[in-house]
Amino acid sequence: MKLVFKTPDSLVNNRMIVIKKDVPCLDSSWHYHAQYELIYITKSTGIRFVGDSVSHFAPGDLVLVGPYLPHLWRNDASYYEEQKKNNVLTFVTKFNRNFLGEETFRIPAFQEIAKLLSDSKYGVSFGKETSDFLHDELINMENVPPAEQRIKFLNILHHLSLSENRTLLSSSDMRQFATENEQKIDEVLKFISDNYTSYITLNDVAKVACMTSNSFCRFFKRMTNKSFTEFLNEVRVRNASRLLIENNLSIAEVGYTVGFNTPTNFSKRFKQIMGCTPSNFLEAI
Repeated sequence: MKLVFKTPDSLVNNRMIVIKKDVPCLDSSWHYHAQYELIYITKSTGIRFVGDSVSHFAPGDLVLVGPYLPHLWRNDASYYEEQKKNNVLTFVTKFNRNFLGEETFRIPAFQEIAKLLSDSKYGVSFGKETSDFLHDELINMENVPPAEQRIKFLNILHHLSLSENRTLLSSSDMRQFATENEQKIDEVLKFISDNYTSYITLNDVAKVACMTSNSFCRFFKRMTNKSFTEFLNEVRVRNASRLLIENNLSIAEVGYTVGFNTPTNFSKRFKQIMGCTPSNFLEAI
């Protein structure tokens, strides 16, 4: 499966749509589209990929994704294996920049929103404080008439543009303006997210992409801006941080659980990615 370019038909005339997704698991394709997308997760957990960013997501996750920026919210494996037990609840607003008119965000009064929309080419994540504050507005968007939707959504964008509780996700501009038939990144990301707890070699993942190891290394670096090893370690560490918070496992047990072969290696990689050791991370919680 290649990197997918998606075009929502309902946006052709409406310029903005609000979607409530109450489904067994999230759409797991690595994709991009020409629209902006505000994604609010209220139920489910997993790994989030936005450009070259990798992070764990949980209820309260609120992210603005800009046009042509590849992204994927991949649920934990249990959601795909036990679909009747683990539902997800997500609210998505897809919109064009001109959803209120061609010149709206060139007006000086909306310069902060214009800056936010510009930053969205990297993906913008908002903290739990912001998503909690906007929770009622976000989940009720689908229940109001189109005109009121636009007014409410402008207000949401206004609050987001003023929020200091936000982070740019991708470290570089990873926007895609053309597809390539040979892209195999979708299968690779799924394989990593489903098997990161096991021993995975470069040859294993190169086979998933139907490439030689050397070709795969170049391909993966071009698509994610990271080496395969860097990317795999980041997936493991992001999941380890969740386990350290949610479970009563020891630090060594968490390291083994997410796929590291020694506590020393786990601590070293954790500090590289998180900026502190696992023990310091626990002390700060």
